[in-house]
Amino acid sequence: MLLRSVLNRFPTQICSKTRQFQTTASLAKVEDRKQMLASLPEKDEGTAGEKSIGIDSLVSSRTKNLFVDADTPKKLFNGVPFCELPICNIRVSPNNTIVSLSDHKGLIQMIRSCGIEGFKNARKGTNIAAQATAISLSQKAIERGIKTVRVNVRGLGPGRMSAIKGLQMAGMNIVSITDSTPVSWNPPRPRKQRRL
Repeated sequence: MLLRSVLNRFPTQICSKTRQFQTTASLAKVEDRKQMLASLPEKDEGTAGEKSIGIDSLVSSRTKNLFVDADTPKKLFNGVPFCELPICNIRVSPNNTIVSLSDHKGLIQMIRSCGIEGFKNARKGTNIAAQATAISLSQKAIERGIKTVRVNVRGLGPGRMSAIKGLQMAGMNIVSITDSTPVSWNPPRPRKQRRL
């Protein structure tokens, strides 16, 4: 008797195994939908719908400024020739990031690492630690009057890009980025696979 009354009420759900979806009255209102669509940003806003620009024309017009040539050491950046700009060396490893600032001859002026910043153990190897280290070094450099630098990145690790970003966030003007990571053509044989 109970089963028959249930079948009479919901015959489609039990017998044919189809699902029916119900919507609440608040979501189905047409006025709310119109308000929601009106509040959405236009398609031109944000990254979607950016106006297209001919990249080839931009690159051809700025080619002289993008690449290094014979006149680069003599070019002035904030009144200082390129060859006499201070160099910010970023040494990145999987376990730590060391950021140092030297003059154009290579004499170290100041040095900061993730350990000096207060990060311990595995946290020294994170990109947040590298960014904090770069920010603190660049703030001290700006206090000394060093605003424009060249950047030299060496090593592979999680803090490569975030250290450069930290220098920019603190207000440093980065003129060039050089990657001097050593690459071995005959690297040592990798260790054998770990057994589990």
